Amino acid sequence: QVQLVESGGGLVQAGGSLRLSCAASGRTYRTDAMGWFRQAPGQERALVASITWGGGSTYYADSVKGRFTVSRDNAKNTVYPQMNSLKPEDTAVYYCAARRQGVPEYAYWGQGTQVTVSS
Repeated sequence: QVQLVESGGGLVQAGGSLRLSCAASGRTYRTDAMGWFRQAPGQERALVASITWGGGSTYYADSVKGRFTVSRDNAKNTVYPQMNSLKPEDTAVYYCAARRQGVPEYAYWGQGTQVTVSS
């Protein structure tokens, strides 16, 4: 099993920044990528960014491209999404997830952290 613990959420004004973190523990060698999803009230959970452990390849949804940057610290098994120029529409519960090697779905999930952006 892989355990994920997120931190760093909170309340920020529009235009501000937040940095989240997600620390992975357990059988992390079974995973090849970490993703960040978000879910706003009444909306489906959606992937906003991801990064691979190996080559550090990243993906960003169009809605956050140019504003969010995700980085990793392999030694700490921790992933950090840096969120800049936040907008009220970024308000959501943010979840980190780990993808198992060879499987496209994200199998392990954190508990989620609330990000609220006030206008």
